[in-house]
Amino acid sequence: MIELKDIVYRYQTKTEVFNGFNLTLNQGDKLGLIGPNGSGKTTLFKIIMGLLFPDRGVVKIFGQRREKEEDFLSVRERIGFLFQDSDDLLFCPTVEEDLAFGPLNMGKSKAEAKEIAEETLALVGMEEYKQKVSYQLSAGEKRMVAFAAVWAMQPDILLLDEPFSSLDQSRRDTMIKILLETDKSYIIASHREGLISQVTNRKLRIEN
Repeated sequence: MIELKDIVYRYQTKTEVFNGFNLTLNQGDKLGLIGPNGSGKTTLFKIIMGLLFPDRGVVKIFGQRREKEEDFLSVRERIGFLFQDSDDLLFCPTVEEDLAFGPLNMGKSKAEAKEIAEETLALVGMEEYKQKVSYQLSAGEKRMVAFAAVWAMQPDILLLDEPFSSLDQSRRDTMIKILLETDKSYIIASHREGLISQVTNRKLRIEN
């Protein structure tokens, strides 16, 4: 589903993040990406989504090479990316509208998008939040709503950047249950190795 070969990437400051980096995600993989802050976990996700482009190397997703902006338009419809900052995903007046935004953009009718939003809020145990204002929520509530907004797009693959951040034990348990029960392939980036071990079948550590 995802294949990265010999990826080289440097920031504009010339700081080298990847030099000959390789990664493969197959159908059914639940991959944990572990490493300290600044090790390149978020950069990797942005390369997969076409938000950053490597200096060298091959990015192959769903069997096709992806080299320029237009190559990633279909990728973004099939891969759900949970940003590290929840506010990057929540910008509509209400929680329900935030969840309906993705489905509407993908061609669902208003009725279909509303139904998907309601089903997803039920999945994460937040039905009573649908008319609440997203930016007024607590950090943990925003995190769960952002996760729900990504889930509502019904992607084939999930890229989850620090998904457990700010969650209390109850919401963390809910997210873990959802991840354990899904047949979606995903990559979770986190420095919380104990939590990663609960929801993955393969782990990679990024160092140096």
